[in-house]
Amino acid sequence: MALLVSACSHGDLPAPAAPEIASGYRSGLHAVRAERQMAAAANPLATAAGLEMLRQGGSAIDAAIAMQAVLTLVEPQSSGIGGGAFILYWDGTRAQAFDGRETAPQGASARQFLQPNGAPMRFADAQIGGLSVGVPGALRALELAHQQHGRLAWKTLFGPAIKLARDGFPVSPRLHALIGADRFITQSPQLARYFLTPDGQPLPVGTPLRNPELAASLEAIATEGADALYQGALAHAISAQVNAHSNPGSLSLADLSGYRAKARDPVCAPYKRWQVCGMPPPSSGGVAVLQTLGILEALGKRDGQWDIAKLQPSGLAPRADAVHLIAEAERLAYADRAQYLADPSFVQVNVKGLLSPAYLASRAEQVGERSMGRAQAGVPPGLNLALAPDRSPLRTSTSQVVAVDRFGGALSMTTSIEAAFGAHVMVGGFLLNNQLTDFSFVPDEQGKPVANRLEPGKRPRSSMAPTLVFERESGQLVAALGSPGGSQIIQYVNKALIGLLDWKLDPQAAIDMPNFGSRNLATEVEAGRVSPALLRQLQERGHKVTEIDMTSGTQMIVRDGDGWLGSADPRREGSAAGD
Repeated sequence: MALLVSACSHGDLPAPAAPEIASGYRSGLHAVRAERQMAAAANPLATAAGLEMLRQGGSAIDAAIAMQAVLTLVEPQSSGIGGGAFILYWDGTRAQAFDGRETAPQGASARQFLQPNGAPMRFADAQIGGLSVGVPGALRALELAHQQHGRLAWKTLFGPAIKLARDGFPVSPRLHALIGADRFITQSPQLARYFLTPDGQPLPVGTPLRNPELAASLEAIATEGADALYQGALAHAISAQVNAHSNPGSLSLADLSGYRAKARDPVCAPYKRWQVCGMPPPSSGGVAVLQTLGILEALGKRDGQWDIAKLQPSGLAPRADAVHLIAEAERLAYADRAQYLADPSFVQVNVKGLLSPAYLASRAEQVGERSMGRAQAGVPPGLNLALAPDRSPLRTSTSQVVAVDRFGGALSMTTSIEAAFGAHVMVGGFLLNNQLTDFSFVPDEQGKPVANRLEPGKRPRSSMAPTLVFERESGQLVAALGSPGGSQIIQYVNKALIGLLDWKLDPQAAIDMPNFGSRNLATEVEAGRVSPALLRQLQERGHKVTEIDMTSGTQMIVRDGDGWLGSADPRREGSAAGD
């Protein structure tokens, strides 16, 4: 029996803050060329570890495991083995998705982020402590992918991170800035001892930072496999820290030992002469990116003047017409995201209907010369549950790695611990996630459940959008890309894809171009990087425009003839390197 769809609006919510602060923009970056293999990550030390594995004959997944281990050490605020990951993998013949999203403990409650009066908690009150910690999934997903596609021994992959943790690495300008911007570090004795000087100041740039506890944890994982985190002494320490916190959670040993990563089919759809593949639910990223592209393609077919490929930027300055069309398409995609997308083990997600070309063409009919302001969710063909829209806070602290190997394999992995420094709980030298705050704080409205409500064993919805692009005719891999940035990830990946595919920019220029888009709130543009003329032209079209930090961290590897071009985002400290 078909059920009616709620058409509740989101209300007039303010634009959410960026999940990680800006820490400088590096001008003058260029795409790096490689002939056979390449790795790109959010920190040069992680990139070097990935390339080292590729040089030893490793696969793209081998490189990703080494990079994730190093990122746990050098970019602890963003990702790590205490969090989750989504992996999109191409083995040369087929694409797979590996879901390492965290799960809610069995002791979790749908109403645990509500105050006694029924109002949602402040985000910080929910984030800090054990209450927000989900069962980590990144390591299990990496293990599952390695079992199928690894070429090097598991133990080998942790060598670079173990050495760096033992010997130390210099605190980077970005890590220094993020430590200084975090007001909760001083409230955690563990984090204060590790990240602050004896007089309570952020560790200066260049300070050698050693982490013998993490070295010991990684040595155990290298020797015993992922079981070292999910069973035994480390699992006991994780559960104890979560439950003993002043803001306690309910993560149990059974939750840890029972966690399973999942292999899923990617969501793929044609876009012009390409096939674009992304992460399926519980991530919303793949569906939302494909919806945006499908709406834009429908707009171009409806009116040739609205073909996004014809709206080329001037240098790196986007045209107002292009920003208008992309922002309007994103409003429609974000409205559907809030209404329908969640863990498919708990909610029937109508992916086929949401990506139906006829449905996307009907959504495109809502785009006009002036901004629609606030889009409502549509009614895709097929069964749609009666649901209320999700109003949960839109933040995530995340990292991105991409790799291609000499064997024809490629990977895009987005990995996260949610907000900056996660739950601010450190165990075994690494930080635990606060991913439970990615669920809706409000489980139901007006008698209708929210699809992304918190339930025991459920995976929270994400915006992470690791993406692979192929030529439709030949099936050849064109690009692997993705970005951190919370709910703005969808915007960042859309901009990079359109820059690469429609505007024929090289990967560095596609990343460097100012960020812009809409999360179905205001139209957002990257502060300090767009002209007053663009702002005025958007306002004349009815856009409410906000200038905000849009700290993407896109990594991209693109086929270039018989070789590859790799690029990293100048807004963070990543790099690409290859042979």
